[in-house]
Amino acid sequence: MKLLFEILYLLGILILGGLGHDGSLSDHKQQAVEKTWSSWRNLETYRYDKYHPMEEIYQWMSQISEKYKDMVTQHFLGMTYENKPMYYLKISQPSNNPKKIIWMDCGIHAREWIAPAFCQWFVKEILQNYKDNPRISRLLRNLDFYVLPVLNIDGYIYTWTTNRNWRKSRSSHNNGTCFGTDLNRNFNVSWCSIGASTNCQDFTFCGIGPVSEPETKAVASFIESKRERIVCFFTMHSYGQLILTPYGYTKNKSSNHEELIQVGQKAANALKAKYGTNYKVGSSADILYATSGSSRDWARDIGIPFSYTFELRDTGEHGFVLPDEQIQPTCEETMEAVLSVLDDVYNKYWSSNNAGKVTPTTVGLSLLMILFSLL
Repeated sequence: MKLLFEILYLLGILILGGLGHDGSLSDHKQQAVEKTWSSWRNLETYRYDKYHPMEEIYQWMSQISEKYKDMVTQHFLGMTYENKPMYYLKISQPSNNPKKIIWMDCGIHAREWIAPAFCQWFVKEILQNYKDNPRISRLLRNLDFYVLPVLNIDGYIYTWTTNRNWRKSRSSHNNGTCFGTDLNRNFNVSWCSIGASTNCQDFTFCGIGPVSEPETKAVASFIESKRERIVCFFTMHSYGQLILTPYGYTKNKSSNHEELIQVGQKAANALKAKYGTNYKVGSSADILYATSGSSRDWARDIGIPFSYTFELRDTGEHGFVLPDEQIQPTCEETMEAVLSVLDDVYNKYWSSNNAGKVTPTTVGLSLLMILFSLL
């Protein structure tokens, strides 16, 4: 169904003159994009209910890590094909506790602008509320958040300058006759076996080999280096209103499939409670379509227990060009869903460890209490 939406959307652009013959933005589309550029001088005036070009997101990352320097650090991850730096934000509250990691990336597909908007919203919500919100402060006692606001930077920039509907990266293939790899078909998990293309002209071109792109190499190398500590992997997309679990490359289920569905459905219920938006929950192969080489499936198969793809609003009315007025409600409801997942992850690894767990210490204390009662 989503593939049908994509085809209809692209045809609509072509028929209505949204794209020029060279694939560039026509004048009225370019004007619409330019109107979304915002002017801001400092973090206090940054608009989280507007879309931002990459230059502004770079500035935002720098300024937010400066303002919340005790909580946030900005880290270099790698370079894109077009030599743009990739940075992630680490949100960490000082603690003597051994920390686990939550990973979140946004914007692996360039045209899905609502995803980077949510990554920024998520960071803002955590930082503005951790002191006064006991739910968030509890999570930060044992969890660090690693957030990559835009994974596909080259493609994202291209959607602002040239082609709003661009999906892939911007790597060059076939002697410069076609461009871009679908980065979410390029991870080393059942690579290019199903739901992906070997034709570099296609939206789902899987690359010249597994992890062939600098962007996927940077992410995969980092995740693998931290995988023993990563307990949850979020990759944010649009559109479709879905919470997707592994797998896309097979109908077989992951070893913890039932738990993933249960946690995902609880998150969907929390999301719906905000504005009534309905999300479906299930594996990609079951409720969307077959895919291979996705980051979600790869993350689960290297041992990260909770791995989810979120497909944010809507279901096709606006598709990838979600209006500005829907940014805030989309982010607010998605925040509820993500926090629901994080609550369940936290309870699995920590609350249960401290409640009713029989250890030598608790046994010893119990025996002492019995002994004193007899004296």
